[in-house]
Amino acid sequence: MQYKIHKEGTIPVFIAVTFCIMAIYALWVIISVDWLSVALSVLLILITAWVIYFFRVPVFVVQQQPNEFLSSADGKVVAVEQIENKFFPECKAWQISVFMSPFDTHMNRYPMPGKVEEVEYQKGKFLPAYHPKSSELNESNTIKMITDKGSVIWIRQIAGIMARRIVNYARKGEGVYAGQPLGFIKFGSRVDHFMPANSKIKVSVGQKVRAGKTVLAEVLG
Repeated sequence: MQYKIHKEGTIPVFIAVTFCIMAIYALWVIISVDWLSVALSVLLILITAWVIYFFRVPVFVVQQQPNEFLSSADGKVVAVEQIENKFFPECKAWQISVFMSPFDTHMNRYPMPGKVEEVEYQKGKFLPAYHPKSSELNESNTIKMITDKGSVIWIRQIAGIMARRIVNYARKGEGVYAGQPLGFIKFGSRVDHFMPANSKIKVSVGQKVRAGKTVLAEVLG
């Protein structure tokens, strides 16, 4: 698998690398070299490596069959449940939630081709992203879509206890394709997927999924 640095990581990676180089120089040249300098240098290198690793993005061709609802996020499925939602047929919908740890790729992708109907931002708290109430109470961005076959689907980006910035690229009225980047959440977060209640679910709680690759459900449009 090939990777590249996401555009959201350009400045953070530059700052991290620059600070790392300057700090190690200070430790080894300005300050006397001893075991503490070595330990701090290793720590700085590890932190910088993690920052680079966090902003990595896999490069691959998205392959999708008709009606497949792909995961919008890398991570672990923490909820699969039917909920009441007046905006879906019969006022019911499936919700599949994916928790992204700080070690998962944090670029989010559109799960199906279609059109963005609305982008809704909600101010809120910063509960741990795996918390059941985080979907309702945390700061979030909800992308409401109509698929090419006319089905209503939503993708909700949710901030977590570490994530303090949700980047969203969705624009009302734009046409999108499956696997297209829709945004980025920085440092640990969650994505909720909503689909019609008659969809056939393909994943279970605890399963690891990958954005643009794992099929979460089959949407019967």
